[in-house]
Amino acid sequence: MAEKIILRGGRIIDPSEKIDRVGDLLIKDGKVEAIESHLDVKGREIDVRGQIISPGWIDLHTHLREPGFEYKETVATGTAAAAQGGFTTICCMPNTNPVNDNSSVTGLILEKARKGRVSVLPVGAITNGLQGEELAEIGELVEAGCVAISDDGESVMNSLIMRRALEYTKIFDIPVIDHCEEMNLTGDGVMYEGEVSTMLGLNGIPAASESIMVARDIALAELTGGHIHLAHISTEASVRLIRDAKKRGVRVTAETCPHYFILTHEALAEYNANAKMKPPLATSTDREAIRAGLADGTIDAISTDHAPHADWEKNQEIDCAPFGIIGLETALPLALSLVEDGVLTLTDMIRKLTEGPATILKKPIGRLRVGDQADITIIDPSYTWTVSKETFLSKSKNSPFIGWKMKGRATAIIVAGNLIQNK
Repeated sequence: MAEKIILRGGRIIDPSEKIDRVGDLLIKDGKVEAIESHLDVKGREIDVRGQIISPGWIDLHTHLREPGFEYKETVATGTAAAAQGGFTTICCMPNTNPVNDNSSVTGLILEKARKGRVSVLPVGAITNGLQGEELAEIGELVEAGCVAISDDGESVMNSLIMRRALEYTKIFDIPVIDHCEEMNLTGDGVMYEGEVSTMLGLNGIPAASESIMVARDIALAELTGGHIHLAHISTEASVRLIRDAKKRGVRVTAETCPHYFILTHEALAEYNANAKMKPPLATSTDREAIRAGLADGTIDAISTDHAPHADWEKNQEIDCAPFGIIGLETALPLALSLVEDGVLTLTDMIRKLTEGPATILKKPIGRLRVGDQADITIIDPSYTWTVSKETFLSKSKNSPFIGWKMKGRATAIIVAGNLIQNK
């Protein structure tokens, strides 16, 4: 007989089921069995008074680096970091080596993921080798287990290729996740084009590099009726374009990341390569627009864009250091800061990490419905801690938040009924 787990006395919040109450939650045979004010049952009891019981958090945008770049991260270390951060499901991007553009690579990732701590949903490539020249075998990727397609890390510059991708994915009802970047405008840019880049003498990347491609992809989604999901949105212009497109009924969804609603380009003022990312950190005006987009529903989800790099890669001159930061283990307290700042209610913040991503993926996850698989995130919102390299379970440590004092952490997660308690 499978072990029963009773979560006692927590504040249960599930936006999709419109639940917000203190009570008990029973897990049996790996599924949610009951949610009541008090459950008179016996089993393994976990006292979660003063904590939040949330549907399992979902990250739409993780780089696990395996296969090919295991010195940065592996499926094992990446899923450990996800569990530490409170995520029960992560979607891994295809820019591995070899690229996840065929069923063999998808199968390898899923085989590795069976030993991981959280559920892994692979994202296949839009184009073969991420080269932007010809569509990958999308049907084969979906059949192998991919839940979306993306050339993340590269931009599909050919509009006809992107049109065909949006048309073809309608057959499978999956989103096309787009990395919006006009590569000709980006050129050899290192950071956002503005006062700070001028002061530092670094080549800049204009905000239009993102917003031009956002506009194009909205136009293509409107033309085809396909579902475009816009990754890591960072600028005011992009938020405005997405808001207007949604009003017209275009099938467009969007995500942003904690670094875009917390930091600005001033984080690079000391040539800090751990704050170098794509799209680049922008201005305070852009940051406020991202917050407003989260508040009014223009931006559907919060993701991490967890992008591990080894210390020696980031410790080069900033021009040579790779783009990207890790984010799985700091996302929770940074998201909670939106509640503290009055940007989102607690329920809406949780929605951006549960119901929002689940709806984009069209998967029956991110909820606490009786009978569903028990994927749960347990949060202590008052726990305070300081970020250090030693706190990370990720193989890489490239975070701009090292030394920051954080409030809130995941004390445990439950994946398919299996309890993982964080230290």
